[in-house]
Amino acid sequence: MFALAPVPLWLEDWSGIRALADEWRAAGVTDLRAFLSADLSQVRRSAEAIRILEVNPRTLALFEAADTAELVSRLGDVFAGVMLDNHLDELVQLWDGATEFTSRAVNHTLGGRALDIQLKGRVLPGFEADWGRVLVVTEDVSEREAARRQAAVSEAYAKFLFEHSPVSIWVEDFSQIHVLLQDVRASGVTDFRTFLEVHPEFLTRCMSEIRVIDVNRQTLAVFGAPDLATLLARLSEIFRDRLAQPFREELIDLWNGRLTQTREVVNYSLEGEEMHFVMQFHVLPGHEHDWSLVQVALTDITARKKAEAYLEYLGKHDVLTKLFNRSFYVDEMNRLERRKLETVSVLVADLNGLKGLNDQLGHAAGDTLLRRAGEVFAEAVRAPCHAARIGGDEFAVLMPHVGAAEAEALLLAIEDLCAINSQFYPGERLSLSMGVATLRPGERLEETVKRADLRMYEAKRRYYAATGERRGVPPAL
Repeated sequence: MFALAPVPLWLEDWSGIRALADEWRAAGVTDLRAFLSADLSQVRRSAEAIRILEVNPRTLALFEAADTAELVSRLGDVFAGVMLDNHLDELVQLWDGATEFTSRAVNHTLGGRALDIQLKGRVLPGFEADWGRVLVVTEDVSEREAARRQAAVSEAYAKFLFEHSPVSIWVEDFSQIHVLLQDVRASGVTDFRTFLEVHPEFLTRCMSEIRVIDVNRQTLAVFGAPDLATLLARLSEIFRDRLAQPFREELIDLWNGRLTQTREVVNYSLEGEEMHFVMQFHVLPGHEHDWSLVQVALTDITARKKAEAYLEYLGKHDVLTKLFNRSFYVDEMNRLERRKLETVSVLVADLNGLKGLNDQLGHAAGDTLLRRAGEVFAEAVRAPCHAARIGGDEFAVLMPHVGAAEAEALLLAIEDLCAINSQFYPGERLSLSMGVATLRPGERLEETVKRADLRMYEAKRRYYAATGERRGVPPAL
């Protein structure tokens, strides 16, 4: 049976080791591990005391030996490396009274190939007193260990990618949300979107059931958290305000079976800064049945959003005065025309004295005067009315739902603000020539603007008549 066994077997005599163990006990050794660790020469003495009595053919085949004599003569090649550490563990197990021991080691074939070995030994019945016969099984677990090491490498690689990813990554547990949605479906609900509209508290409940398992270091950096504990304690500061609508759509997609999603979201740093992200949501493979493992990747697009907002701002605003520009003014005129409002008023204004100021003191002084005019319009005009710089020194205010009396009141308010503004700025006095008009029944808005424009020119003539200047005033119409 020994020779025909399908596993490698060694029959050994450990009586020399038993004698050493008795010697150590007699010397007062009680903690064998500490004793042997302090003096590895004792472990070597024990290993050298092992006598190989017999091995079976499977052992010879495993270690690439022609016969037992060759294997025994080259045991130093077989047990190279960390044999002493393994043998120390075996001795400690037997020292404590066991008749069996196990260990794991790396052995080598006589050809030099490394083998991962799972070793199991047993003192045979009848030899418990002197350990004269010990049967050792050496199982080749190289494939299993190679797979384990490869799995460890893969895990370490995945961990490295997770930790050092340039985007914020969250690992979350959505299993309770899965349960809640199943309960809603079981209750007979088919239109989940309408259900959420009727039961907004369900959305809040689902948000509270998300469990964050882990985040990477980029997440801590992005949100300004010193550690994971701080981040988790202050999640309510990160996920607030504008998150509800994207999360609603996320739940609706999950309800409809979309386990991979992408959308833009707004979160907040722990310093309160609004941050824009592209969120990529994935229920990880193998967890589709309960959503217990979800990866959420957040790519920071805050800078891009700010750039887009600035470009949009530039497309609609005058950089110098911070008012709307002519392009916005024309679009707003067309929009109001299409709405067919019954009441719309228009104010047209021209900055007095700009050309002379530019000629005398330069365009920097003229730009300062224009900025001051922008400050006045920004203070006087409130939505839904809009003030715009429509030319070099020309301004206009579009006033939907504003009648003639309110328009005249705005004109007077702007004049008062110009006077106040002039008190706080040295140099040129801020002065505007203005005219207002209110839409007449059946009149196109552009005709209203023309009437306001004519009244502005009338005011302009009065201004230049009073100051003795005639520059830039068209002939009377």
